Amino acid sequence: MNIFGEMGGAIFMFITIRKNNFLGIFACIILITIISLISSNIHQQAVATSAPVSTNWGLGFKADGQPPVGNASADFLKKYDSYYLDTSGKKVIYLTFDAGYEAGYTSHILDVLKKHKAPATFFIVGNYLETSPDLVKRMVADGDIVGNHTFHHYDMSKISDAQSFQNEITSVETLYKKITGKDMEKFYRPPQGKYSVTNLDQAKALGYKTIFWSLAYVDWYKDKQPTAQQAYDKLIPRIHPGAIVLLHSTSKTNSEILDELLTRWENMGYTFGSLKDLK
Repeated sequence: MNIFGEMGGAIFMFITIRKNNFLGIFACIILITIISLISSNIHQQAVATSAPVSTNWGLGFKADGQPPVGNASADFLKKYDSYYLDTSGKKVIYLTFDAGYEAGYTSHILDVLKKHKAPATFFIVGNYLETSPDLVKRMVADGDIVGNHTFHHYDMSKISDAQSFQNEITSVETLYKKITGKDMEKFYRPPQGKYSVTNLDQAKALGYKTIFWSLAYVDWYKDKQPTAQQAYDKLIPRIHPGAIVLLHSTSKTNSEILDELLTRWENMGYTFGSLKDLK
């Protein structure tokens, strides 16, 4: 039964019968306004308890040191083997790096990670596998995870058919295995954080965990790198238990601050975990 349709019909009849009655018409206007407000409230409640069909990943920070709120909840994402933070409350940090190309900083980043015994995940694209196979081999040798960032770094939210989605994923897997002799571990990050619920379902069907993030900052512009202090101002106060941190390995600033950054986080009582531990 469409309650709003029937109420609207009743109002129309009421207006027809009482068309010369000013008070009747005024009462109808009030009723229509009330119905509109009720309908809007129901719609807003429905949106609040679900995730957008297609969107950019986004975060809202309420207080320093506390986990942010994502535009899809942790419980909703978990249904699709998807995560943006560890909700256990433990003071653990998961380091992830997006690598669209090699800018000359990854070797130093790997050195720092090894120094701190900090596992990390590098989400790589097809171009990275083609141009930097030795660095990929080193990531594997160091015990880091190499994750799937798709072959072409497309906006995957615009790809709805399962075969096209799968091709972007399996093309990376095939080249990775050719280089390393190993099967790729099943962690996927949507390029630019653009995703759809269909994508989450498609990734899960391929055995992947989709990994978003709960802390990042603007570090990807090659010719507009933040200063070290600007980076610390974003990354130190906002760190929180269970954080999945997104950094770009193409960032000169990240390369320069990483040792000090990890030291500061350690001094705050944090340890570093592997995405394999996410549950």
